[in-house]
Amino acid sequence: MEIQPKSNTATGPTEWFTGDVFFDVLAGARPEPSRMRVYTVRFTPGARTAWHSHAVGQTLHVTEGVGLIQVRGGEIIEIHPGQTIYTPPGEWHWHGATPTDFMAHLAMWEAVADGTETTWGEHVTEEEYGAR
Repeated sequence: MEIQPKSNTATGPTEWFTGDVFFDVLAGARPEPSRMRVYTVRFTPGARTAWHSHAVGQTLHVTEGVGLIQVRGGEIIEIHPGQTIYTPPGEWHWHGATPTDFMAHLAMWEAVADGTETTWGEHVTEEEYGAR
């Protein structure tokens, strides 16, 4: 057993996020065979990810606030504390806070043995974000 020290809170890079986003790594890279990744991600009102997909899928668990999520071509869905959302491998999506609320979630996914675990695309436009 190993008790991990708390990591420093990091700011979400502008290439991947619009607005102010902060994250804490709860479970990062570990020696094989572990591939689990778990982050706490906090979004300020209006903040969101860019379009992205995950090689092995992603699970989100909303812990506080009110958020939004959309699969490419689908409706924007409002998400709330206690809800868990799964996006399957390769599904393009974005998620973030509403324009008026903070939102935090646990983001859980697996790395891949070789290759890219997350593929990042273009930023969600204001028009796309406001289309609910």
